[in-house]
Amino acid sequence: MLYQLHEWQRRLLNPMSTWAQATSQLFSNPYSPLSYTLYSRRLAASYDLLYRLGKHYEKPVFGIKAVTVDGTEAAVNDVVAIEKPFCRLLHFERDLSALPAGRPADPRVLVVAPLSGHHATLLRDTVRTLLPSHDLYLTDWTDARMVPLSQGPFHLDDYVDYVIEFLDHVGPGSHVISVCQPTVPVLAAVSLMAARQDPALPRTMTMMGGPIDTRRNPTQVNALAKRKSLDWFRNTVVFKVPSSYPGYLREVYPGFLQHAGFVAMNPDRHMNSHWDYYLDLIKGDQDDVDAHRRFYDEYNAVLDLPAEYYLDTIRIVFQEHRLPDGTWHIHGERVAPEGIRNVALFTIEGELDDISGSGQTQAAHDLCRGIPQANRRHLTAIGVGHYGIFSGRRWREMISPQIAQFIRAHDSSG
Repeated sequence: MLYQLHEWQRRLLNPMSTWAQATSQLFSNPYSPLSYTLYSRRLAASYDLLYRLGKHYEKPVFGIKAVTVDGTEAAVNDVVAIEKPFCRLLHFERDLSALPAGRPADPRVLVVAPLSGHHATLLRDTVRTLLPSHDLYLTDWTDARMVPLSQGPFHLDDYVDYVIEFLDHVGPGSHVISVCQPTVPVLAAVSLMAARQDPALPRTMTMMGGPIDTRRNPTQVNALAKRKSLDWFRNTVVFKVPSSYPGYLREVYPGFLQHAGFVAMNPDRHMNSHWDYYLDLIKGDQDDVDAHRRFYDEYNAVLDLPAEYYLDTIRIVFQEHRLPDGTWHIHGERVAPEGIRNVALFTIEGELDDISGSGQTQAAHDLCRGIPQANRRHLTAIGVGHYGIFSGRRWREMISPQIAQFIRAHDSSG
């Protein structure tokens, strides 16, 4: 019923949000006489803020049309390589026809985006930074409310199956990067591929800010998952999709509840950010205004998670710790990271990460003890929080160059 109430509220707010947007333009458009009144800037800013607080945020687009490769601009087209019920595998194809014919091939990289509330476009900066020197694939997860019930359930084990299928498609000699949540299913997928001697086993796996072992320096997120029972999560945050969506009656963890949780973790930060936005509108500081809008257009756009996948994650990853304890079985096959030998491992953590605590990702090294020490590496990014690991200046200047160097050191594409 809560989901239905949220939908009614959203429909009630839509007209008010549209009215606030129109009123803001009346007090800011230079062709409007009201824009020259005494308090026009403050009124325009107030209505614009009201509009953005009440509007519905749709899934953003990547919008990457071109990148510079070896000093030459190359057009980019994101193509659907594989379409599954709950995910699309995107291939960011670059037009390299203007480059020299003998140029070595770039490493093929699968970036596994998190299925944890936000759309894959949250990794736009990740994609844009890696594209100039990598042949890039990305998982674009589907909003569960848009998947008809006839497509069946989606479990954490299915997530692992998807990763294996996508790596098989990208082909032998590729590399995989997992950001936050997918570090667990990606490590499971590579473990199974190693046990099966899959020829598409990646050469490297880069794991960034993920919950490999949440018993190390547990955060508020980890503590909540441990403190509450699985039945509490099932009865408190799982709801059925309303009839206005294709996934009618599918059980999900709704995006609007996840968004409320994100905001509740740092309410002061978000309140200050919106206050600064209001002041920037009054001052006419368009660069800061645009930066705020870009961030919150992405941050406020959320998706629903399949309930069975969400509950599996709570139980297997956060409560029972099956991966680090070696008790996780998928389709009867034990997930054994110790059997990985021919895949180089790079783990990355943010010093200030308040979602995946320090040491949780680095725990992968203890599990992957079959990988030679020379093929392992760890980086703690000083002064970096969770989102800074894969987005922003420190990601572009400090982290991504080291990932590129690590991949190149273990690549044979050229």
